[in-house]
Amino acid sequence: MQITPMPIPGHIDPVPVPREVTPRADGRVDLIGLSRKQIIAVFEDAGLDAKAAKLRAKQVFHWLYHRGVTDFEAMTDIAKTMRPWLAERFVIGRPDVVEAQVSSDGTRKWLLRTADNHDFEMVFIPDATRGTLCVSSQVGCTLNCRFCHTGTMRLVRNLTPGEIVGQVMLARDVLGEWPRGSMASPDTDQGLDFDDADDDETSDYTPDGRLLTNIVMMGMGEPLYNFDHVRDALKVVMDGDGLALSKRRITLSTSGVVPMMARAGEEIGVNLAVSLHAVTKDVRDEIVPINRKYGIEELLQACADYPGASNARRITFEYVMLKDKNDRDSDAHELVRLIKQYGLPAKVNLIPFNPWPGAPYECSTPDRIRKFAEIVFNAGISAPVRTPRGRDIDAACGQLKTAAERKSRAELDRLLEEKQAALG
Repeated sequence: MQITPMPIPGHIDPVPVPREVTPRADGRVDLIGLSRKQIIAVFEDAGLDAKAAKLRAKQVFHWLYHRGVTDFEAMTDIAKTMRPWLAERFVIGRPDVVEAQVSSDGTRKWLLRTADNHDFEMVFIPDATRGTLCVSSQVGCTLNCRFCHTGTMRLVRNLTPGEIVGQVMLARDVLGEWPRGSMASPDTDQGLDFDDADDDETSDYTPDGRLLTNIVMMGMGEPLYNFDHVRDALKVVMDGDGLALSKRRITLSTSGVVPMMARAGEEIGVNLAVSLHAVTKDVRDEIVPINRKYGIEELLQACADYPGASNARRITFEYVMLKDKNDRDSDAHELVRLIKQYGLPAKVNLIPFNPWPGAPYECSTPDRIRKFAEIVFNAGISAPVRTPRGRDIDAACGQLKTAAERKSRAELDRLLEEKQAALG
């Protein structure tokens, strides 16, 4: 399929604009990533009348996103005669897991593969009071931020809504937190062959106890260069009848794609994080090249204008600590000045640099990070120092770069075949 390039700043590759999902070879449609309206539409296209399509879509949406089933036979409030009809025309997909790793601190990282054989990664970070899933939006990245290992990859393509939502679905599969039992009730099918549905598990229904409480769009890629697909995926994730994750528990991180920031606030409405990392033009031009297109002042004004930003919903500025590059007292004072100049309800996440082979920078010393944090905090701005997680499996901030680039394709194919064989 032809992909239209969209020009972006600097010396880097063009970004593919959103495109339709490549049809499956067997002609079936993958339902994961589709909204209720879209499921109604594909059911009508498959031959159901409007009333039946609306009812079936409501049922299927619940089973897909609230219950996490991957087999139409498990949809016990749908007539038994209807389930084969669904299975012949539709599938319930998940990304293929090529490799899964667990860090000594409990962080998990998955190497995933798309249906067209492209690899990407996601990370789950458990804490005492929350569990955060770091979700990718692109295969590779195009921004070339110099401190970021992911930025050394070439961009392959944007992920589809199904591939983005599929990461959340897969994580909940692995964590085992889908509800169990049936919620079938006598009026569920409203006269449409309900007498042929299963209702013997009604009393076994239990709600889920969530381990996955938060999502951050901070994995591979720049979410605002895949805006339509990220928006559509997050709307599915936030739907109250499905995954039902509050927009207050979702954070979208951007390196500063200024023209898309207002739309993100209006059309998605999740928390905003901005990869700032420097307070002067020269330094930010070097380490975050998009700054050459959208400068610090333009970026901060877009933050000031971000819909919904308030003291209750602060904008997070991410600031990686690089030795002798952006970690001086004067940098901290300038950061405070800029935040106050633009009247930003903000907090600053100070991120110790996570090294990778060939990285051109070193991490600031603990004393220097502590001093920087004190200056910002004493000015009345929250400035927590992020504890590095998953360093031993290259899952920490800035370290994501698919293991496909470090292992042979034959080895990765063998790993995937072994996993599929184990699953039967």
